[in-house]
Amino acid sequence: MELSDRETGGTSSEPETRIDVAARTDDALPGLVMHGFGPDSGTWLAGVLRSAGNSRRALGPDRRVEVVVQGFGVRLLRSGIGNESALDGALSQDIHVLACRNSMTHAAVQTDELHRGVETVDAAVAHLARRQWEGWAYVRL
Repeated sequence: MELSDRETGGTSSEPETRIDVAARTDDALPGLVMHGFGPDSGTWLAGVLRSAGNSRRALGPDRRVEVVVQGFGVRLLRSGIGNESALDGALSQDIHVLACRNSMTHAAVQTDELHRGVETVDAAVAHLARRQWEGWAYVRL
């Protein structure tokens, strides 16, 4: 299937360009990285993890799905504060939950406080940029 500039909303006065949509394969988008940036209260983390689970089911097992948590919301990734069920559910679906270490420092969260299975990245923004440069799809929630 091909889409023209006119079909995709292009307004160029140049000759029509055609994009071969059918030529895209699953390899064109290696994974989905979801950016969770929120407060250290409320139910937003459960919503992000639920969206990640829905995406996992829709995209299939061949796509890696990551949820990168940045800001004071990293406090919600600690063990023993009531998010165990949501975190266990996401981790059991092979969703990688990543905490930003810079945010952890500012939020006074230690690595050994994180729920088992939660991974860390040095800097959320740098990780998100690398994933996008690698062709990953990005969603901010």
